[in-house]
Amino acid sequence: MFKTIIFATDGSLAAERVLLYAEHVARVEEAHVFVVHAYELPRVYEWAEGYEELAEGYRRVAREAAQDAVRVLERAGIQATPDVREGPPAQVTLAAAREHNADLIVMGSRAEKRENVAEMLLGSVSTAVLRFAPCPVLIVP
Repeated sequence: MFKTIIFATDGSLAAERVLLYAEHVARVEEAHVFVVHAYELPRVYEWAEGYEELAEGYRRVAREAAQDAVRVLERAGIQATPDVREGPPAQVTLAAAREHNADLIVMGSRAEKRENVAEMLLGSVSTAVLRFAPCPVLIVP
């Protein structure tokens, strides 16, 4: 049923808990997992000396976070591939789901931004993904 899973991560400790759900579903379904990590560069400093080093630091941290999750999944016998992209997390997650023909998106929720009831309960990124996803979404609080 779920042969291709998108695990959307921000590299946080909370995401490590969500990874357990992605791992479980992938093991049961014998699915391939794409570990998607989005990062956004702070454009306000684009003009500053040393900006490229700052940007490379963001990219490195994102790659390491995705690769850490891939290693966890591979140790559990699950095929996994890192997918690190620059851009807004919801848009990146949705694009990855479409490009990889995902059967399921697994992600956490975090209510950082409280603009409405849905965002208060889920978080703005998970609300957007849930609204526009091309496949089922498993949101882990």
